[in-house]
Amino acid sequence: MKITAARLHRVRMPLVHAFRTSSHRKTYLDHILVELEDASGAVGWGEIASPSDPYYAPETVETCWQIAEHYLLPAVLGQTWERPEQVPQLWAKVRGNHFAKAGVDVAAWVLWSSVRGVPLAEALGGTRTEVVAGVSLGIEPTIDDLLAEVERQVAAGYPRVKLKIAPGWDVEPVRAVRAAYPELDLHVDANGIYSAEQSDGLRALDEFGLTMIEQPFAPRDLLAHARLQQAMATPICLDESIETVDDLDTALALEALKVLNIKVSRMGGLTAARAAHDRAQQAGIPVWCGGMHEFGIGRAANVAISSLPGFSLPSDVSASEKYYAQDVITPPVTATRGVVQVPTETGLGHTVDADLIAANTVATLSL
Repeated sequence: MKITAARLHRVRMPLVHAFRTSSHRKTYLDHILVELEDASGAVGWGEIASPSDPYYAPETVETCWQIAEHYLLPAVLGQTWERPEQVPQLWAKVRGNHFAKAGVDVAAWVLWSSVRGVPLAEALGGTRTEVVAGVSLGIEPTIDDLLAEVERQVAAGYPRVKLKIAPGWDVEPVRAVRAAYPELDLHVDANGIYSAEQSDGLRALDEFGLTMIEQPFAPRDLLAHARLQQAMATPICLDESIETVDDLDTALALEALKVLNIKVSRMGGLTAARAAHDRAQQAGIPVWCGGMHEFGIGRAANVAISSLPGFSLPSDVSASEKYYAQDVITPPVTATRGVVQVPTETGLGHTVDADLIAANTVATLSL
């Protein structure tokens, strides 16, 4: 295959419900959609789902645009490749910048599977026909507000709820949710905001039967995660700490995790995400697919990777309507009682709504 044209679209979409983490609050998101076109006119779409601010990761929408424009897209234009796993080799000299790479990598997978006439999940080696979805809830103004939001998601059929936590918003909200829902698959996510000196507050969560505590400490502080895991029965899940398979190998050697969150965006695309899945399977570590509030293109890619056999925990692949009143794909991703069907149509499995994208685009680039 040979890429003959590439386009970037910076698209702004309002969220149906404001989302607050330990570091910021958002009412809309800007993501960059990537189009790769081959000589036959076939197109593959990908999504750069980086945050706008450098709080979750160093990358932002602006840095991703620059890297994609000046390094990644020029690296793939005019180059011949047989399989999408070869595409990341074309930019091998570019360090880091995983979010930017992910959008181009996903677009290459979607293009290849479309041209080959196979569903994206099948191209990746997926075996599941449906994926159990969970939801991620932000920090709410009050515990009553949080309970109301949990009630909405449980009523919608989602079997797993993840709560964002931060120092001062941890034990009491978790206690309230657990009291209201004793059997709910519940886990918490700190996005690395705690210090090692605040471990007592985290250990206090051990009594609530959580499925996991996700990323309590800063990404590179694997030793603190290992010490906390030794002191707790609740499994520690790593997210921001694991950007590469080498990171995963280090964390495994330190016994710093019992669960892995695989994010296609954080790890640089479907190629890297599948490699992390394979390594975790070898180590006996269960994985699930985390999300970055992707639009439909990135959400569909998450559904596809979640069809691999090692994704044994509910993934952040909830319905489009949970975040967006109208999505950039048709049909949107839907969940029935917390279950998402894996598309059987070729490529992405959805039609990209070019008109909606155009109506919400704030910047474009063609190469």
